[in-house]
This record gives sequence, C-alpha cells and structure tokens, in this order.
Amino acid sequence: MNPSNAARGTGRQLPINKPLGASEMNKRTLGAAFFSVWLIASGAALAHHSLSGVYDIRGSGEVTGVIKSVEFINPHGVMTLEVPADDGSMTEWQMTTGSANTLSSLGFGGEGPNTVLAGDIVTITYFPARNGKPLGFIRSITLPNSNTIDFEIE
Repeated sequence: MNPSNAARGTGRQLPINKPLGASEMNKRTLGAAFFSVWLIASGAALAHHSLSGVYDIRGSGEVTGVIKSVEFINPHGVMTLEVPADDGSMTEWQMTTGSANTLSSLGFGGEGPNTVLAGDIVTITYFPARNGKPLGFIRSITLPNSNTIDFEIE
C-alpha cells in the first residue's frame, strides 16, 4: 500500500481526487462570483440603511433655529440650521431628512405647502449623532405656521 494514500493507522486507502472538468470548474467559479457580488451588495445596502450606525435611535433631541439651506439630494436630503448656543454663539446643525421623493410627498419643495426657506425659524426633533457632533436625523419638524410634520424612518 502506498503510504501517501493510506489513512493513518487504519489500512484504508484515501480517495484520490479526480480533476474537475471545465464545465464543473465554470459552474463553481460562476457560483463563487455571484455569491461574492451578493455579499458586497447586501453589505453596502445594509450600511446605507443602518441609521443606528450613525444616530442614536433610542435618543432624542430638539433644536430651534434658522434654516440656512435645504438640499433635496438623494439618498437623503439635508437641512442646515443655525442654532443659538448658551454662550450666544451660533452652532451650525446638519439635519438629515428622508429622500427627495419622501420630502416631495410630504409637501416640501417647489410650491408645496410645507416648503421651508432660508431664514425660516423651525423646531426639529431628531435622533442625535452617536459622536456628539451637531448632526441629527429628523423625526419631526415644526414649521413657522406651527404645523408639525412627522418623518418616517426609511
């Protein structure tokens, strides 16, 4: 018995692997490629939609300030506010919103009834950033006309 084919101390022969044909190799390679692409795509989608990675979704905050700018961009819009600090200085807050489509469906933008403009004073409740920076994900906004609009998490 060839020692290289014998199982240790059992006297049995180990199976000899036969080379795979080109068809089987192609199937395995294609399967591995699809699996790799799926893993990468699902990880990117999860990272994008994971609010809890950036924001404390169990926390809450509220600020009142003056709208400096509103950007309707995808995947999420941004409202920039100037908020007075206790010492009288101004702090610029970046408030992440839903997508441009969500904002539009809530009546923001263009001639919508809930459009906010630079200079408007608003109150925003938000999920705070985990790192403590002046950044939040909007939960609701109270407009100058006292209407409050609730945002749903996307």
